[in-house]
Amino acid sequence: MEKQANSLFKSINLKALKKFYALALLITIGFPLNSFAQSGDKYIINDIIVTGNTSFNASTIITYSRLKKDQEVTVGGDKIGEAVKKLWTSNLFSSIDIYFINITDDNKVDIEINLSDLPELNEVRIDGVKKGKKDEIIDENNLKPRVKVTENLVTTTKNYLTNKYKKKGFLNTKVNVITSEVKNDSIEKKRVNILVSIDKGNKVKIKSIKFNGNDKLSDKKLRKAMKNTKQKSISPLRLLKRSKYVEEDYKEDLLSIIDKYKENGFRDARVIKDSLIYVDDKTISLLVDVEEGEEYTFGKIDFVGNTVYNDEFLSQILRIEEGDTYNGVELKKRIANEEKPDGIDITNVYQNTGYMFSSINPVEVSADGNVIDLEIRITEGKPAYFNSVSVKGNDVTNDHVIYREIRTRPGELYSRANIIRTIRELGQLGFFNAQAIVPDIKNPNPVDGTLDIEYTVEEQGSSQIELQGGYGGGGFIGTLGLSFNNFSLRNIFKGEAYTPVPRGDGQSMALRLQASQFFQTYSLSFSEPWLGGKKPFQLSTSLSHSRQFLFDPVSRRADKTRRFNITGLTFGISTRLKEPDDYFLFSQAISYQHYDLQNYNTGLFTFGNGSSNNLSYTIGLTRNNTYNDPIYPTGGSNFSASAKLTFPYSLVNGVDYAALKQERDSLDPVADIERIGEIDQERFKWLEFYKVKFKADWYAEVAKKLVLRPSVEFGFLGAYNNDRGVIPFERFFLGGDGLGNFALDGREVIQLRGYPNQSLSSQDGGSIYNKFSLELRYPITLGQGAKIYALTFMEAGSSVNSFRDFDPFNLQRSAGLGIRIFMPAFGLLGIDFGKPFDPLPGQNQIGGWETHFIIGQQF
Repeated sequence: MEKQANSLFKSINLKALKKFYALALLITIGFPLNSFAQSGDKYIINDIIVTGNTSFNASTIITYSRLKKDQEVTVGGDKIGEAVKKLWTSNLFSSIDIYFINITDDNKVDIEINLSDLPELNEVRIDGVKKGKKDEIIDENNLKPRVKVTENLVTTTKNYLTNKYKKKGFLNTKVNVITSEVKNDSIEKKRVNILVSIDKGNKVKIKSIKFNGNDKLSDKKLRKAMKNTKQKSISPLRLLKRSKYVEEDYKEDLLSIIDKYKENGFRDARVIKDSLIYVDDKTISLLVDVEEGEEYTFGKIDFVGNTVYNDEFLSQILRIEEGDTYNGVELKKRIANEEKPDGIDITNVYQNTGYMFSSINPVEVSADGNVIDLEIRITEGKPAYFNSVSVKGNDVTNDHVIYREIRTRPGELYSRANIIRTIRELGQLGFFNAQAIVPDIKNPNPVDGTLDIEYTVEEQGSSQIELQGGYGGGGFIGTLGLSFNNFSLRNIFKGEAYTPVPRGDGQSMALRLQASQFFQTYSLSFSEPWLGGKKPFQLSTSLSHSRQFLFDPVSRRADKTRRFNITGLTFGISTRLKEPDDYFLFSQAISYQHYDLQNYNTGLFTFGNGSSNNLSYTIGLTRNNTYNDPIYPTGGSNFSASAKLTFPYSLVNGVDYAALKQERDSLDPVADIERIGEIDQERFKWLEFYKVKFKADWYAEVAKKLVLRPSVEFGFLGAYNNDRGVIPFERFFLGGDGLGNFALDGREVIQLRGYPNQSLSSQDGGSIYNKFSLELRYPITLGQGAKIYALTFMEAGSSVNSFRDFDPFNLQRSAGLGIRIFMPAFGLLGIDFGKPFDPLPGQNQIGGWETHFIIGQQF
């Protein structure tokens, strides 16, 4: 004789159950009716028994249920209900029943807990998809051995896969998930196999999108407003927007249609009905019925509640005049533009001057005659001040490196712009995952006007190693590069700080070694961005040495007796300006290079045994406000201009360079080669030149994550004294991947894809170049472990040796596509395929596709 106690958790007709047990008692043992347990009766637990199909220990189940001997319980009461609920939430059992049995006259009872374990997953089989996709499905749905198989697991797996393929355009996807018990299993636990059958069917495309009721706006305009749902088209501009049907995107696009009407004055427009019509198994049509309503204009606009800013100033921010066509979408953006958190709108005007607790609400007060009068109701609140500013998540980078970049300091007025600027500048450091920097506002107190803010960062590898080898220039080239971008010089003598090098102080140190049988280069550089720690004053220094050997055509090896050595040392400083804004950086550098030639006669160097010296001063101005990720900026610009100058020695050294030039021009290039070398040695003993460079990049997010990057470059190498001439060093070499195997003579290798390396300049390099570039980028992934994006490009440029020959519109053009992969440990890697549109200088035939490998260039 027993009574199920968990009546609240089972669908049981309690009244009928009581009658059945009462009748059984009277017939078999003659107990009176009131001796049977009824709902609400209270008993003392005498014993607890566990029965059923379970592999768990009885004492464990009893402990987990929280039922105890000598505990008072009620039939259908809270304690029994809580016991069942506790056991259910363990997600270990497929059925749970609790019974009252062995009821005695002194109100004691035994509790029977009858349950069955959930089966565990033994194997899973997936039909209907390619082998490479099966592991992905298993991971996404946690279909792994020993997982408990619940009804919820089966249902969510089916729904997830159905929705996943529908989002890819397989509208008729059918998914079946079937479980089967493992028979003759030597393991005592109940186990099941799962069969997942996926029938994606044909990919369904949208044949047409038509509208009814639209007299004011054409079908074409309304279809254009639908950003994600497109009908079939053969237009090459539609490569990134396929004509697939995704219900969520379609519903969002219906709202976009209404927004389009609101932008054109139709405030009351609405979608009455929309229909999906199956044309066949592969195509559907969409029919949307709209009601346009009346066209409205803006009337009088009043500001109410504003004391900080007057009506005239707020009107200038709102930029809406009486009589303008009503545009509800634009009105909302002028009040608060959610798409541009740092945009110019009324909300940001208040938010950036301390009024965090302000609110701005536009209210229509009249719509007579289709003219809408508005009140912009403003609640300003108290100015808010930062109370506590903290950072978490920086396990490697020291606090002072982060705090010096933070623009929200305790005691300062709240500013949304400063929060956004902080996020951008922390991302620009390169020490953290720029996508994961999160500001968390805590404890906002509108009464006291205070708040706390905590920035959460996620460390990422900022050091890089370059280890590569390959054949080029007639031999094997090996490269070893180490770049430590979060170095700590002060801990260099602390053994415990080497993990593997001292890190955390935001300094940079780089070592690069490259060698082949024809050249060797060594360089070491160091920079401290905050010298003294009080303001952004950067000190940088570098030391380099390179050796170049001439090729011996007889032995076909390097001739070590004919060499060209360059030793260089540079010191530079830079500081952040406050005017015209603090994105500007002003830099200065002093550099010295010594060029030493021994038996090194070439077309470029006529003085085969001699030397040159280059003592120069460089001044530069840069402005970089790109955001947020330095690897994949989505907005802002990067501008740089520099001038590299030497002292005008020809004004004071007393050398008659005009006479030397006249004599040199009269000499025979072959018979008088020794005298020509002597003259050139005198001309270039101390280099005299000026070099001007300009570069600008812009970034604009033209669609979600789709970034357009236009760029322009210009460089000019000039001479103070035309008789002395333009130096044979410091020249520009245009064309190809932009990678130079070695820095031989201060040359600058300029990328222009689609052409062979350095093919668009003369053999000795150009003194003038200009370049234009347009690049469209789209990210594949921006995760911490790897950032990958695809790109297409168009480029054009030219390089000449004289200003007389310079024509900024006579350009070599190209276009192509590529991909970039950034991994913190190795830097930026990539490959480009470029097609030229013009022949090389001096040729008539246009070349074919060029393949370029990109290593380490972050552009």
